[in-house]
Amino acid sequence: MIRSAMTTVELYTDGACRGNPGPGGWAALLVAGSERKEVSGAEPATTNNRMELKAAIAGLKALKRRCTVQLYTDSKYVLEGATKWLPGWKARGWKTAAREPVKNQDLWRELDAAAQTQDIAWHWVKGHSGHAGNEYVDQLANQAIDRLLAAALQGRTGS
Repeated sequence: MIRSAMTTVELYTDGACRGNPGPGGWAALLVAGSERKEVSGAEPATTNNRMELKAAIAGLKALKRRCTVQLYTDSKYVLEGATKWLPGWKARGWKTAAREPVKNQDLWRELDAAAQTQDIAWHWVKGHSGHAGNEYVDQLANQAIDRLLAAALQGRTGS
């Protein structure tokens, strides 16, 4: 039996926060050939770093089978954490080099588990610099915040 080549997916991720902490949103866009899938969400009180992590996690979890993933993020925190810091954190029992607990450990563990299911090449792109995929997920993340705030406002007014 001949196995077909693994699908290559471009995954664009972004998180946004209005205030830090404040209401935040995240979004991911997956592109494989002519197929596109978007996922997004928001939280009422969070940080930008948490939203950046959530975007990467949700994008990876949206994949139903093992793929070659070209993951694009404008977050050096996510990129360096995933490609440089994670092995050390795990070896030290989720402590930093300064022996402090890793911040956002719950999400780092979730990202680590999701990343194990894919073959990922991590790419950093400068945010707000005209990169089409990054600009698009930035809009989606901000739209998620807008929906969250509109729902909260509607809940307060009883409309």
